[in-house]
Amino acid sequence: MSHPASAPLTERQEARRRRILHASAQLASRGGFDAVQMREVAESSQVALGTLYRYFPSKVHLLVATMQDQLEHMHGTLRKKPPAGDTAAERVAETLMRAFRALQREPHLADAMVRALTFADRSVSPEVDQVSRQTTVIILDAMGLDDPTPAQLSAVRVIEHTWHSALITWLSGRASIAQVKIDIETVCRLIDLTDPND
Repeated sequence: MSHPASAPLTERQEARRRRILHASAQLASRGGFDAVQMREVAESSQVALGTLYRYFPSKVHLLVATMQDQLEHMHGTLRKKPPAGDTAAERVAETLMRAFRALQREPHLADAMVRALTFADRSVSPEVDQVSRQTTVIILDAMGLDDPTPAQLSAVRVIEHTWHSALITWLSGRASIAQVKIDIETVCRLIDLTDPND
């Protein structure tokens, strides 16, 4: 988000931001990346267009923030019903596949958010970093880790890259869900390789 970290949002601003993200997700769900037009988002969330641009300077900023919001929501759901695997690798694979299936239910929204991430340039770095941090937290939670080693964090980054890449190949029709599952399970084995207790 483009607000400086030192100025937390007031309740009214937070409510406005929530309406904007909700409108963005709804428009994207209906028609993908192209359906998210800033003017329509402003109308749908009942904010002035200028206000919308103060919160999100571009559609890419908005859709990357929408992805972060969706991941946060997913994280809440996962916390209520944690993954059941015996090993950290199994739990992370199950978590990412559950996240994947949630996105699969909203293919237009998934496509819009992933396209925004792909288009994001340096100006969107703070929002992209938040998506990455949120994904890292989801993976570490599934691993049951509060204090990962550098090697474990490196494994988490590789898992994130694979998950992101799997999303892109699935969305473009170049990979089936079965292939995605195999790739996710394969990359999650890195967790076992980086476990300092082994």
